[in-house]
Amino acid sequence: MIAAEQSGYLGHEWARDGLGITVSYWRSEADARAWKHVAAHVVARQRGREDFHADYRVRVAQVEREYGPAARTDEDRHG
Repeated sequence: MIAAEQSGYLGHEWARDGLGITVSYWRSEADARAWKHVAAHVVARQRGREDFHADYRVRVAQVEREYGPAARTDEDRHG
């Protein structure tokens, strides 16, 4: 994943079952904004809009805390 190579990238999660969602986590809003302008990401976004996602939403939020059962693995998050 291109994002993982960027400064400030903390990770991501996704789910697909009809409606898809991808959430990426960044150290700061400035890091997230910088990711938006990485050339490879610009191209990928454009292709996604043209080939896959006629309608989409971007939401910017701050995670205040996370809690739940025992720590999950990446497989749990993406499975």
